[in-house]
Amino acid sequence: MERLLWLFLCYSLLGFFLEVTFVRLTGAGDRARKELLFLPLCPVYGLGAAAVLSAAPLAQGRPLLLYLVGCAAATVVEYVYDLCCDRLLHVRFWDYHHLPANLNGRICLPFSLCWGALALLVVQRIHPGLETLLPLFPRWAAVPAALILAVDLAFTLMVLRRTGNVGSLRWYRRLPLFKGAAAPPASPEWSSGEATRRPSPPTGIG
Repeated sequence: MERLLWLFLCYSLLGFFLEVTFVRLTGAGDRARKELLFLPLCPVYGLGAAAVLSAAPLAQGRPLLLYLVGCAAATVVEYVYDLCCDRLLHVRFWDYHHLPANLNGRICLPFSLCWGALALLVVQRIHPGLETLLPLFPRWAAVPAALILAVDLAFTLMVLRRTGNVGSLRWYRRLPLFKGAAAPPASPEWSSGEATRRPSPPTGIG
């Protein structure tokens, strides 16, 4: 159980850094997904990594099959995660309606293909390295880490239910350090980082 907790936290943290890097390299405005109120984590990456690693044995020794399995596993997690946020919390952290071959704006072909490449990197490179580091994590730290995560998750759910706006998770932008920073440009439709209680766009593959 401790191993699963640390893996989830590590991949969620790596996902947050990946999102920040993506924004810095592409200037993608509000795409950065800070999904918890306090911790710099993107849990969708932790869940996606868990799905990919669980499915990886099905494609052992076959990189092409692993790529396809990674595409499918990560895409399913992405769709279900966004669906739950939309239906239960009335917020969305991303919207792919402006991208080709999207399904309800929750998933799209370009990013699904990227998830396959990322799955190869995780299974073949990143995960073996993480496995060698896990024994260095002190056993006593697992319970405090789980409690901190649970408290942050509880506060996050409360804030999102109350505000219906993922921008409320960016409280740090009101600090003096960030007040002089320029606001990121808004997307043509509705921003992935500032989703609010709005009617769902038409369904179907775009």
